[in-house]
Amino acid sequence: MNDTAASATEKDYSATLFLPETDFPMRAGLPQREPDWLKRWEDMDIYALQREQAKDRPLFTLHDGPPYANGNIHIGHALNKTLKDLVSRSMQMLGFNSAYVPGWDCHGLPIEWKIEEQYRARGKDKNEVPVVEFRQECRAFAEQWVDVQREEFKRLGILGEWDNPYLTMSFDAEAQIARELMKVSMTGQLYRGSKPVMWSVVERTALAEAEIEYADYESDTIWVKFPVSRIQSVDGNDTDEIIAHREHLTGASVVIWTTTPWTIPANRAISFSNRIEYGLYEVTHAPAENWAKTGDKLILADKLAAEVFAKAKVENFVRLQDVPASVLAGISAHHPLRGLAGGYEFAVPLLDGEHVTDDAGTGFVHTAPGHGLDDFGIWMESTRLLQERGIDPAIPYCVDDGGFYTKDAPGFDGARVIDDNGKKGDANQRVITALAEHGNIIARGRVKHQYPHSWRSKKPVIFRNTPQWFVYMDKPIVAAGTTSPSPLVGEGARRADEGSLPDTLRARALKSIDATKFYPAAGQNRLRAMIADRPDWVLSRQRAWGVPITVFVNKQTNEILRDEAVNHRIAQSFEEEGADAWYKPGAAERYLGSDYRSEDYEMVTDVLDVWFDSGSTHSFVLRNKQKWPHLKFPASMYLEGSDQHRGWFHSSLLESCATNGYAPYDSVLTHGFTMDGEGRKMSKSLGNVVAPQEIIKQFGADILRLWVASSDYSEDLRLGKEIIQTTVDSYRKLRNTLRWLLGNLAHFKADDVVDARDMPELERLMLHRLAQLDTGVRAAYKEYDYRKVVTLLTNFMNIELSAFYFDIRKDTLYCDPISSIKRRSALTVLDHLFNALTAWLAPILVFTMEECWLERHPEEGSSVHLRLFPEIPESWLDTDLASKWQLIRAVRRVVTGALEIERREKRIGSSLEAAPQVYVADPRYIVALEGQDLAEIAITSAIQVKQNEGPSEAFRLEDVPGVSVVPALAEGKRCARSWKVLPEVGSDPEYPDVSPRDAQALRERAAAGL
Repeated sequence: MNDTAASATEKDYSATLFLPETDFPMRAGLPQREPDWLKRWEDMDIYALQREQAKDRPLFTLHDGPPYANGNIHIGHALNKTLKDLVSRSMQMLGFNSAYVPGWDCHGLPIEWKIEEQYRARGKDKNEVPVVEFRQECRAFAEQWVDVQREEFKRLGILGEWDNPYLTMSFDAEAQIARELMKVSMTGQLYRGSKPVMWSVVERTALAEAEIEYADYESDTIWVKFPVSRIQSVDGNDTDEIIAHREHLTGASVVIWTTTPWTIPANRAISFSNRIEYGLYEVTHAPAENWAKTGDKLILADKLAAEVFAKAKVENFVRLQDVPASVLAGISAHHPLRGLAGGYEFAVPLLDGEHVTDDAGTGFVHTAPGHGLDDFGIWMESTRLLQERGIDPAIPYCVDDGGFYTKDAPGFDGARVIDDNGKKGDANQRVITALAEHGNIIARGRVKHQYPHSWRSKKPVIFRNTPQWFVYMDKPIVAAGTTSPSPLVGEGARRADEGSLPDTLRARALKSIDATKFYPAAGQNRLRAMIADRPDWVLSRQRAWGVPITVFVNKQTNEILRDEAVNHRIAQSFEEEGADAWYKPGAAERYLGSDYRSEDYEMVTDVLDVWFDSGSTHSFVLRNKQKWPHLKFPASMYLEGSDQHRGWFHSSLLESCATNGYAPYDSVLTHGFTMDGEGRKMSKSLGNVVAPQEIIKQFGADILRLWVASSDYSEDLRLGKEIIQTTVDSYRKLRNTLRWLLGNLAHFKADDVVDARDMPELERLMLHRLAQLDTGVRAAYKEYDYRKVVTLLTNFMNIELSAFYFDIRKDTLYCDPISSIKRRSALTVLDHLFNALTAWLAPILVFTMEECWLERHPEEGSSVHLRLFPEIPESWLDTDLASKWQLIRAVRRVVTGALEIERREKRIGSSLEAAPQVYVADPRYIVALEGQDLAEIAITSAIQVKQNEGPSEAFRLEDVPGVSVVPALAEGKRCARSWKVLPEVGSDPEYPDVSPRDAQALRERAAAGL
């Protein structure tokens, strides 16, 4: 007869149970408590303790890509720095000496721009301020933001050498940046040339590709006639073909299409392709008001002719004949502005170019060598041909640094391409008007397309031919001070096959990419494609705040002075005074010394692109053993956002290859960008910006870190309220699991330890899973797959521990006698679980794991972050046992499924009220269940196992064939201590209201004085 109701006089035995005891709070209170852990780490100097502890271990160096010191950190910074911290901490715990030195990029336009804005607000003129004074204001601005960002990064839980970071503006850094530049100069790689570069009119400086972003832009488009002026064979000897076409092409025009009408005054050639079929067309009918007139004869690509005539509103046209490439190569045309203001009287040759296609336009490309790289390239390649045809190969400077036309664009005085606010000037319209007046425009329009903009000012840029300083990509590198090609330097010989290609910067970089490990692997091809196709490296900027290009140029020969003694004096002065020394009175005489006359040399005033600064950091950080003895060169890893394939990864590779012969890194890891919860780019205008400071204030930094670790960082990462809440929920489950562990371990004593070989099967199964996890977690950390780490551990803690092992073992842990081997085995397993889980989660939940660890080990100097990942014995692996328990757990699922229905229908309250009948037809399950206490495993008071199919009404699960369950109520009395319903309750006269097991537990507690 069942007796499940508690007696009114039933004794309360709760005080006799080994219930969890812990001060570890359920509510984390991370925003309030995390600063306490930061203070503790600072007081104990945990970073220095790590270095001392790991001094004899192999070095792992993640070199910090420097953030820019000009504002509060944003969510992208938080993602980047947290990933770096995950790498650094996990490699430390894997057994490396993983030092992390943070750094900052301190020079450059954004800071200079801020100081200029302050000047303008005060009515102050930058040009009236001594350059050294201006630079000192820039330095102070950067120092202020370094301090702000340092505290914000530390609040994220980032562990590093915060009291000894690197700054690109420190005197030693500026000296080394100058040395690196002078090394490039000494090996013949540096040159001053005139080439079209992307130019920001707003910011008055050249920009690198890495400083460019592409945005929608509406451009004016025009179709322009270049009247044919002359047809001759390329070698000057007229052929029958040339003579035949000369008559037919008289009065014809070559037609070009362009989206930059303002570049027409700079036109010097027309490019065509020998792969394209061209024809001579005649307009047979056009409206009188049209720019394109009846009778016009136009040379066009056959594939594009109909489209051109449609744009020009031509109603009828006819194709007269082929115009072969051999004829086009001999054509010279008049400039369409010929006669304007006495200019444009020169011949415009047609040049055969590989870059020309018939995908759009006319099949001909307007070629202004001062305003486009392809234009410049074909013009320079054709220098000899131009000279043979009597054409001056000089490239005009038609637009100045403010976007105004110069004297090289006669007739357009005062016209401007782009104004100081980045808006279109009047240049386009004035050119279009002039072309119409000359009768050489046939159509115009507008097109929306992706156009380069400065990522700082967000304003469009122009291509502009200016004198700049470049590094050759394809010129053989010579040994310093010689004219002989140099071999790859040092490690370069090991890392690359020297004999396959000439020793050029491009060859070195490509070989180095092949020797580098990329995470994800696709980054390798991306960087390789950029290096393979890039032009010479532009180093110069026309600004004041930066490291100057420390070279002297002979005014008579235009040769760069290459003298190691001069270089040494420059570097030494920078070490003592910083790069400001270059701008102080008498600097030229000081550096040139008595061997040279300062009046014979030009002292260059351009500064280095900041990408050269950050690209040089390996030389003054990784190699500086005196300042940072725990770093190594090359770095083990560079880690940044995927945009840095064209930024820091790129410039660091080129700089190191130029000076060392190989890359400064062994591996490169890239991450995506942060988007809002809907997958949109974060922007203030959309109001969807998520600030890391707000997340930390509301939830704590560990929540932000768990989000980073849980995300697939190889893609763009989404972050919004729902995603944060999901992360919070996941954190709470992990915390509650750890809290339960701590609570039970309060009863664990050193003499409770049980050897794994003596444990029950369930405990040995948990140790097997720990050994499996050890392999999986270590492998995931080694591959920087933090999402996998989180998945492995959360599934284990939520499913295998909380919902399985802990659920089963609560009765044993709370109720078993002190002497119980089962209870002691469970406590031993909990100890192993605690040691492993707190270590495995420490790189991710840095604050919570410290709190958890100190709850058990509060002694002075204790920290989870001074631990290694524990060595899990391989002997714990037992695949046969795991296979057996897969079958047992399958049976358990059928039982719990059946009891869930009973609870739902209120036929039982607790599963301990049940004693189901389990029918097993599959012999595999019978073998697995032999000797098992299935009632304990299923958390019932009793279970009967019968070897047959079971009745048709029995509960079954489709995925567990051959197992069925018929629920039944347990018989007997309820134990007042364990709440199990058993017939033997009351059999012990000393304890008549509990089971014999519980009676023995009570006796042992009494004997122990508990």
